[in-house]
Parts: sequence; structure tokens; C-alpha cells
Amino acid sequence: MGLLEFVTVTLIGLSAGLVGGMLGIGGSIIMIPALTEFLGPNQHLYQAAAMIVNFFVVVPAVIRHRRAGAIDLRSVMAMLPMAAVAVVIGVIVSERSIFQNEGEAYLRALFAAFVLTSAMIELYRLRRSDSTNGANKSNSTRGPSLMIKGVVAIPVGLVAGLLGVGGGILAVPLQRRLLGLPIRTAIANSATIIIATSFIGAISKNYSLIVDRGSDYGSLMLAATLAPLAIVGSWIGSHFTHRLPTRIVKTAFLALLIIAGTRLAYKAATEMPHRSPTPTYGSHVSPN
Repeated sequence: MGLLEFVTVTLIGLSAGLVGGMLGIGGSIIMIPALTEFLGPNQHLYQAAAMIVNFFVVVPAVIRHRRAGAIDLRSVMAMLPMAAVAVVIGVIVSERSIFQNEGEAYLRALFAAFVLTSAMIELYRLRRSDSTNGANKSNSTRGPSLMIKGVVAIPVGLVAGLLGVGGGILAVPLQRRLLGLPIRTAIANSATIIIATSFIGAISKNYSLIVDRGSDYGSLMLAATLAPLAIVGSWIGSHFTHRLPTRIVKTAFLALLIIAGTRLAYKAATEMPHRSPTPTYGSHVSPN
């Protein structure tokens, strides 16, 4: 890796940390597209590295969220086991042949559809007044059913394993819609869950990449380059979560959803496998 590439990668790590720390999403949604742009396509390598970095992004963020009293620990502890199992399943599925090479476009298309749908819902909610933190926390204390929490945790884990993301881009809107949590609590919970999903996912994905496929340790080296400034960025970004007005935080999250969803949709459309049309009976004419 040359000097220019090294500087570029470290700046990508800083940007991912800032966004991930502020919005509770880990940072893969920034890292993977940016690495693809600057270093060329290598989806599985970037996913393996991003899962490692996600862990280091969310740890300092969770420390800040904990100090601010924003984590709903009861909900987090109910969701963690389901998310942890789901992330392993997601990694296993991502290694199937259907999702290799050109098949990755199918995953991006599904993810893009969900992200853009979430963006439209967030846009609608942005135009309404937020409930107070106290009222939402009171509802959270009574607690939705374990089944509803599973509806949040399982998709988060599956998507984290499939795409190498932290899962926060799903966890935040799902917690808001299904658990009735305010955005700061949803972000804090999401970051806490990502500690587990990123740790387990990183082990599973890197084991598959290095041991099963016989790849080199490129994912570990890439993660080591991304992580230092990602940690710094996360510490700064999580500070903004509790200092900026709620509307600004929500607007930043909405903007991220729109940008990420649009980009994923575009890439999926341009990379979708194209099959040659099946010849119809009698369409081939033999030369005389």
C-alpha cells in the first residue's frame, strides 16, 4: 500500500468513525463503498475488515452513551442473544455460491430497498414532533414482547453477517418504530448491540476468508490501517449525539439513509447479473 492509499484509507476510517459514533451504525456503510471507490472492488475482503473496525468504532461510542445514561440495558440484553446467533447465520449464508461474485448485487438490491423505505419513514417522522425522552423510556421499561424484540434483533444480525455492516442502519429505525424508543436511545442501544455482532461476525467472516478460502491476512492489515482514526472519530461523533439538537441528529441519519440507499440501489442495478435470453424453438436457422 503506497503513501497516498495509506492516507486515503486512514481518512476513510476517520469518516466512518465520526458517522458511526454519532449515529450508532458501526461505519461499514461508509467504509465499504469508499474502499471500493478508491481501492477497487473486493467485497468480501472489505466486509471482513469492516467487521473488525466496527467493533473498535462502537466501543468508545458505547462508553459515552453509557455515561449519558442513554442505553436501555433491558432491551439490549433481550436482543443480544438473538442478534448474535443471526449474525453467524448471515455470515454462513453470505458464503454460499449464490451470493458470490455477481450474486452480491442481489444482496445490495434488497438492502437498498429496505434502506430507502426506512428513509421515507424517517422523513415522515421528521415532520412530526418527537416524544419526550421520559415518556419513551417509560414505555421501554414496561417493555415490548420478546417476539417484537426478536423482529428487531434477528434482521439486524442477519444483515450484519450478510453485508459486513454493523446493523445499526436497521437497528435504529426498527427500535424507533417497534419499540417506541427516542432516537438517542435507539442509537445508544444499536451501538451496544454492534459490540457483540461485530465481534462475532468478524471472527466468523475472517475465519471463512482466511482459513476456508486460504486467503492472506489482507483483511487484518486493512483493519489495522482503518481502526486508529476510526476510534478517534467515533469518540468525537458520539459526543455530538448528546450535544446536537435531536432534529439535527435525525436529519443526519435521514441523509445517510438516502445517500447509502441510493448508492446501493445504483450499484445493484448496474452490477445485476445479465443472462443471455434462452433461444426459442426454431429460432436457429442452419446454413444451407
